[in-house]
Amino acid sequence: MADIITEKVSDRICTHMNDDHADAVLIYAQTYGETPEATSAKMLSIDPLGMNLTAQVDNRAVPVRITFDRTLKDSEDAHHTLIDMLKKARQTQSA
Repeated sequence: MADIITEKVSDRICTHMNDDHADAVLIYAQTYGETPEATSAKMLSIDPLGMNLTAQVDNRAVPVRITFDRTLKDSEDAHHTLIDMLKKARQTQSA
């Protein structure tokens, strides 16, 4: 059963992404956050409209807001959206 994206669910998603998928978070920042020069990134929060990251650019933390192309329904929708965004970003990077 998927959960509505509350602050608690956001924290769970962010912890998972930062601990297990830091490379994906960096790709989100570089591609969708328009910070291609970022060397690392951390997901701070996610909500139905987008996600907030902080990216390291030239040894300074830069706030990054990435807006989704539609409103997310729940945590499962967030999961699939993040996977789709990563696939598209990787295709763009390899093109």
